[in-house]
Amino acid sequence: MGKIRVLLADDHTVVRRGLRRILEAAPEIEIVSEVGDGRTALETAREQRPAVAVIDISLPALNGIEVTRQLQKVAPDTRVLILSVHADDAYIRQSLKAGAKGYLLKDADDQDLLKAVIAVSAGGSYFSPAVSKVVLEGYLHDANELPDELRDLSNREREVLQLIAEGKSNKEIANALTVSVSTVESHRKHVMEKLNLHNTAALVRFAVRQGLIP
Repeated sequence: MGKIRVLLADDHTVVRRGLRRILEAAPEIEIVSEVGDGRTALETAREQRPAVAVIDISLPALNGIEVTRQLQKVAPDTRVLILSVHADDAYIRQSLKAGAKGYLLKDADDQDLLKAVIAVSAGGSYFSPAVSKVVLEGYLHDANELPDELRDLSNREREVLQLIAEGKSNKEIANALTVSVSTVESHRKHVMEKLNLHNTAALVRFAVRQGLIP
């Protein structure tokens, strides 16, 4: 049997190194790549097809929930383990509905992380005790459902919304997405129309409420 190939995605280098140290101590696990933002995580998973992607929920450029959601299409065999400091119902619910197979709080010990990766890679699930309560309360009903407010937005529109909320200019967003500035402006206009929001400040507040950014 081959090793469990794992992708690590966290925007803090020290955290990634710690995760790598813990996981590489297990002979059955191989870290194939580590990345610091959501867009790179998505592209790397699509190229390398790891068995498990350990993803921080609060990634820049593309948050962990959106990465998880899009991975279901571009790398369906990659199973996602969400790492988070958030035990809030909304974050857990959205992660599970996006397709995450596990949700581990960052205060978990080393053995919990190892157990979670092994369980998820084998087709199971793994949740921190505080998260299990939310799962038992039935938040896995309709696993593909988006929050009502985000349902009308396309993948690209949600990406643009997060980048706007992160304070990126239209030009910076265009460069990040490899599109024209006019395309970004069009996406921004459509997002505002669909959400009935009228300025950048309102978009930022909405993104925070939806967990797109911390």
